[in-house]
Amino acid sequence: MTSEPSIQGTQGTQGTQTDALLDALDQEWLAVAREGVAAKPESVTRHFASAGRRAGRAPLADAPGWTADEAARAVLLAALPPDAVAGQVADLYRYGDADEKRAVLKALPLLPVGAEAVPLLHDAIRTNDTRLVAAALGPYARHLDQTMWRQAVLKCVFMGVPLAAVDRLDERADAELAGMLAAFAEERAAAGRHTPDDATALLGRLTNDKSGENRPASEKEA
Repeated sequence: MTSEPSIQGTQGTQGTQTDALLDALDQEWLAVAREGVAAKPESVTRHFASAGRRAGRAPLADAPGWTADEAARAVLLAALPPDAVAGQVADLYRYGDADEKRAVLKALPLLPVGAEAVPLLHDAIRTNDTRLVAAALGPYARHLDQTMWRQAVLKCVFMGVPLAAVDRLDERADAELAGMLAAFAEERAAAGRHTPDDATALLGRLTNDKSGENRPASEKEA
């Protein structure tokens, strides 16, 4: 499952995906800025910072899951020369505001960075910003090891981040995650609190329980 299925994907289609974002924006300034970034990588800092003002922040109808500023920033990052990408991405994330950090995270699947940007995911997952946590669990999260990935999914449940934001959720979910979810649900039930429906549904799928029999006893009695 992922909230951005039509743009993000495998490395072999990165160029096509970036072009799709550029077409969805259809803004002349961005085409010019893209050429400038390719020629002078250091100029990406200035263009990246001004993207919110120049592109706007409205959702893009032709690129579901993306806002205009996010898409513009992704296009700018994709224009960087390959040997400059990892360093610029790290700096833009480190010094960026929340919107800029989220744009970096969402752009990662479109960039030739391999697993070098995994520390950025770790940082985002440690925050209490639900938008950053959700963005960290997009397609680039394939580079997270299973232990960190499980912890991140559980944090989504705890924070109320919809599990639809987690890419390849059912493919990666395993028995250990099921145990973590069951323990979480028991703790919630003991405190008189509800477990999110999508987490309960995932637990049911992992335990092949469609009837709700694996819900905490206190929830079943309620």
